[in-house]
Amino acid sequence: MSRSNWKAELQLRDLDGHQKLELTCKECGHVRTVVVSDAMESMPGCQLYLDEIESRAKCKKRGCKGHVRLALLKSRDTSAFVGGLA
Repeated sequence: MSRSNWKAELQLRDLDGHQKLELTCKECGHVRTVVVSDAMESMPGCQLYLDEIESRAKCKKRGCKGHVRLALLKSRDTSAFVGGLA
């Protein structure tokens, strides 16, 4: 398997426990948010790469079961750039 994107380079255990993952269904568009610590508790394979999780995950909307797209949600802790050019 060729690992060529950011999802293939990160394992679930590499992320902060408070980080949020957004799962969007490619079929119906249903969106759900999962906290990494919750995902690690429910998923014994903490050593899975994010692309592997994405390929195994299914939509939770009743009757759909479509494939999902995984995205990392940015935390609100980031600060603006305060430096300048010298």
